[in-house]
Amino acid sequence: MSSGDVFTRINREYYQLTGAERKIADHIMLQRQECQYMSISELAEAAEVAEATVSRFCRRLGYRGYSAFKLAVAGSPTGARPISPLYGEIEAEDDVGEMCKKLCAADVEAITQTLEMLDPATVSAAADLLLSADRVLCMGLGGSMILAREAAHLFSTAMPNFYAVDDSHHQAIRGAMLSARDAVLYYSYSGSTRDMVDLLKMARERGARTVLITRFPKSPGAALADIVLECGAKEGPLQMGSIAARMGQLYLTDVLFNEMCRRDMEGCRERRRLVADALADKHM
Repeated sequence: MSSGDVFTRINREYYQLTGAERKIADHIMLQRQECQYMSISELAEAAEVAEATVSRFCRRLGYRGYSAFKLAVAGSPTGARPISPLYGEIEAEDDVGEMCKKLCAADVEAITQTLEMLDPATVSAAADLLLSADRVLCMGLGGSMILAREAAHLFSTAMPNFYAVDDSHHQAIRGAMLSARDAVLYYSYSGSTRDMVDLLKMARERGARTVLITRFPKSPGAALADIVLECGAKEGPLQMGSIAARMGQLYLTDVLFNEMCRRDMEGCRERRRLVADALADKHM
């Protein structure tokens, strides 16, 4: 099936759909642009159906799953406006100066949205959870692993028990050895990757506590995490790994780091001094 015929296919199949599936089709046809940014949980809630119904709807139309369906919507020439592969509403005719201004606005907006979503009590609870752990494993997949590695690096300048676990197989190994004294700080924009769900299930079984940084608080991963911190920035299916989405997650990381250091300013100052001394000889 070509990616451009998704709306034609919906129209053709409409009267063969179940009542619940028609509710999905109706919502998508009315919100062609917006649905490209929605998670499966958000679409299910908007259409007032179960997530399993959305998955069945996508397969009925001939797509492997919801992600493949969203790609088809994004590439459809019959949509309201095909989604750009670039975030920040960048157009081909923009000059460099205009592009820079749009990107700056998009990145600032991502941080602003994240600030508006922040619940101080949730930040405090996340700090409590991580501070009480003997060991904190920072994890993610793909581009999110870069954020997890950055978090582990930042936290390790003030706290000795933060570690990045890169490879998904290594994550499974470390997950199998988690204990109730451990914690996991997980980064996932979608909150819907299979390996992440498996890891969070394993952590729960082992008694470890988890903090998830994600865009979608009603995702499968969020349902398994002990604490969820929600980042801003909408990301379309062709915009994976956008800097704006990462800016929101990095801002949350910065908030969490500073809240934890704020609890022990003198101890943080001394540990960062020791780290600075150890690194001094490595600079010219």
